[in-house]
Amino acid sequence: MTWDPKKYNEFKEERSKPFDDLTSHIVDKPNLKVIDLGCGTGELTKKLYQKLTKPSVLGIDNSAEMLAKAPIQENLKFKEKAILEQINEETKWDLIFSNAALQWIDNHNELFPKIISRINPGGQLAVQMPQQNENILNKILLQLVQEEPFVTYLKHWTRPSPVLTLDEYAKILFENGGTNLVLYEKVYPIISNKKDDFFDFISGSALTVYQERLEEQEFAALSAEFKKRIDTYFPIVPSIYAFRRLIIYAKF
Repeated sequence: MTWDPKKYNEFKEERSKPFDDLTSHIVDKPNLKVIDLGCGTGELTKKLYQKLTKPSVLGIDNSAEMLAKAPIQENLKFKEKAILEQINEETKWDLIFSNAALQWIDNHNELFPKIISRINPGGQLAVQMPQQNENILNKILLQLVQEEPFVTYLKHWTRPSPVLTLDEYAKILFENGGTNLVLYEKVYPIISNKKDDFFDFISGSALTVYQERLEEQEFAALSAEFKKRIDTYFPIVPSIYAFRRLIIYAKF
């Protein structure tokens, strides 16, 4: 995926609020061995590092553009690496953390047990993901790319969200030895202050997978039609976008 750190960080405050909710469930112990899967610019990885007592933290991300911003320091390291590549290694961790990243990886029925297998006994899993199947901007986009001319431009390729229901995640965690389960969906409202705010928000995330598959003029046409449909759904400014995210935590 092609990431634009500047565009992504335009909504830094909105993206950091669920991080605070997620980390509130983590039990701090000295010297935890921690990995952040899909760390982005590493700013929130550093915040996680500062919340814990003398941890050793590794942040991984497959975007060199994002990692160029990473704040490296002692016991806080970063590596350019895909999440699937990392979890296929045998290395185990006391805390596996992922904030708004696992929604980009398919087949969560296989992904989550594999991640859990990389947690040390007594370890913790903390994951936050946008509930893309419920969020209206994702729904509008998925419908749009299945219509002409975009379905032809994309050669019938779409990117449906792999995110499951809370019931399904609870079952996966329980059947793989999870205890002290905490799972909930929370709305993090985004308020538009100007006409294209909601488009700008999603253009830094879900829209990127289509951008990298389209010619410049094709993507311009997609963006124009997407903006039009967003304006139809949210005809006035300010408007509220009830952005849903899943918080998932367990001990093992």
